[in-house]
Amino acid sequence: MAPEEVQRLSKVRNIGIAAHIDSGKTTVTERVLFYTGRIKAIHEVRGKDAVGAKMDSMELEREKGITIQSAATFCDWKKKENGKEETYHFNLIDTPGHIDFTIEVERALRVLDGAVMILCAVSGVQSQTTTVDRQMKRYNVPRISFINKMDRMGANPWKAVEQINSKLKMSAAAIQIPIGAEDEFEGVVDLIEMKAIYFEGPRGTKVRSDIIPTTLRELAAEKRQVLIEKLADVDDEIAEIFLEEQEPSNEQIKAAIRRATIARNFSPVLMGSALADKGVQPMLDAVCDYLPNPSQIENTALDKSKDEQVVKLVPYNSLPFVGLAFKLEENNYGQLTYIRVYQGTLTKGTYLFNSRTDKKVRVPRIVRMHSNEMEDVSEVGAGEICAVFGVDCASGDTFTDGGLPYTMSSMFVPDAVMSLSIKPKRTADADNFSKAMNRFQREDPTFRVHVDPESEETIISGMGELHLEVYVERLKREYKTECITGQPRVAYRETISRRAEFDYLLRRQSGGPGDFARVAGWIEPNETPEDNHYESQVVGGHIPDKFLTACAKGFDLTCEKGPLLGHRVIGTKMVINDGATHVTDSSDYAFSLATQMAFRKAFTDAGGQVLEPLMKTTITAPNEFQGNILMLMNKRNATIHDTEIGHEDFTLICDCSLNAMFGFSSQLRAATQGKGEFSMEFSHYAPAPPHLQKELIAKYEIELEAKRTK
Repeated sequence: MAPEEVQRLSKVRNIGIAAHIDSGKTTVTERVLFYTGRIKAIHEVRGKDAVGAKMDSMELEREKGITIQSAATFCDWKKKENGKEETYHFNLIDTPGHIDFTIEVERALRVLDGAVMILCAVSGVQSQTTTVDRQMKRYNVPRISFINKMDRMGANPWKAVEQINSKLKMSAAAIQIPIGAEDEFEGVVDLIEMKAIYFEGPRGTKVRSDIIPTTLRELAAEKRQVLIEKLADVDDEIAEIFLEEQEPSNEQIKAAIRRATIARNFSPVLMGSALADKGVQPMLDAVCDYLPNPSQIENTALDKSKDEQVVKLVPYNSLPFVGLAFKLEENNYGQLTYIRVYQGTLTKGTYLFNSRTDKKVRVPRIVRMHSNEMEDVSEVGAGEICAVFGVDCASGDTFTDGGLPYTMSSMFVPDAVMSLSIKPKRTADADNFSKAMNRFQREDPTFRVHVDPESEETIISGMGELHLEVYVERLKREYKTECITGQPRVAYRETISRRAEFDYLLRRQSGGPGDFARVAGWIEPNETPEDNHYESQVVGGHIPDKFLTACAKGFDLTCEKGPLLGHRVIGTKMVINDGATHVTDSSDYAFSLATQMAFRKAFTDAGGQVLEPLMKTTITAPNEFQGNILMLMNKRNATIHDTEIGHEDFTLICDCSLNAMFGFSSQLRAATQGKGEFSMEFSHYAPAPPHLQKELIAKYEIELEAKRTK
């Protein structure tokens, strides 16, 4: 690697900030931007000035005080090294914490080299922290941990450090200890340099080093020893020094932390309080010290010409270009595409080649993003993150300069768990509605739209109720389209339970040729409960062959729209064994109609009933909530098949009707303090409870009546 390349890359960091809901991700990002000089003033997430944090640029985010989209920004941090200032260039992504926006976190981690995992000093490791931890492990992202909210009542950083070790199974040790806690929190002691750091001046901009307060000397020595022991477990060099009972130098400790962090065996833990402006600058120094630069992470692509063989990507500016589009956004200037450059340079006006669609696209404009503001640049080097305009693509597409048949492996997209029916209030909004639906689907792979062929409703599905609620709200705000949402219609089925005979005569005379057809036989439940079966046992030519095919067609037609609810009929067998024809009045139409009428008439005698879909539901939650969940499922008349109890959480598998599962996700969260997760998939059809059948049939009759009177 060329020395100037090494020099350039050693000062670049691509980092994300991820954590559980309300651990303070956006607040920390706001401080980072302030201390690096990107913004002139600090605004809180739910501040009194109603400006809202810089990274929550959507109106909706400011109102709810939550982050919905991950926002990207960049900044330069001047760090004092060996007496002189070095400038580090950060590309920073702030991600949402709610499980409903999981895909945003996935996308951010896919393209980042390192992450800062933020924990709350009071709550420690929470449910979404474990989800984020899983995602970091899936994409091999090294991390440093930052314990925020040290000024809150009940702050206990040691519990959080212990939980990272025990719950997340990640070696971690504190490299700082707090000076005072809760409302007396003043600063931190750096355990490597063994000095106290205080944050003074307006907004904590002055960082003052001092000697360690006498009361904390013992604790500092003890925690430093813990740090060295932890490092000895994960790093060979420190282990040797430790076994020889020597004291490692500060440089050796720093180098060991960096090696172990990049190898993802260890996570250094820092502390502070972003809201009180304390402890953020040392965290920025730690990002420079311990998180990898783009050249230290192995990025791989798959070579399509060689059966998707894995190839290494090297962040050289001089090599051919490879980049990944990881996020799309619409704004006033058209579609904005965020791209991570893995190798080569991206220059304005050049052509790129999309390896998924095999299309060539020109790059008219490249910008660096700062939440929702931008700065134009003419070229971007390897290892950086930028955004381009006017490039049509989907999220997760790979771009090359046309010479390499590479594709980056795509991101993991979870299945949808919740759906709603939706339609615009005013028909005039249909245009905007379909525009919005197309845009949301392109931007967010977990948001899906389809039209149900049975009920002809537009159904949107996503990761949870909050997820869908946010999109309905965005339709109203960004597209001025008010929508009516409802529970989606459940796809019921109809069937019969016993054998019934029929003998039906259709005779109509209305001037000219009439209609005449007689069919006789029986209907009964079919051997295979999912299919229908038609059979003809007519002998002696009572019904000619040409009319028999019409009878079969009539049976298929009547099965499409059942007599009870207008839903499909399944599991029925019809046998015709006799009939009569008229010389002039019989026709295909007459026999088709006679079969339909005969079926409808016999259906009630055969004990027609409504079937509802049962979903196989899998619920995972911590052990202490087992009682609550059993109660929830019993209320819903679920059939419980299996319960597995693990060390900390248990898994429950049951069948439950889809009808009873609406609104379940919020109730599950309430019953498990947000720690429960569930997934469902279709299992089979079973008869609906009698009271529900009566209700549904009555409702269907009212609807039919309304259609007739129109």
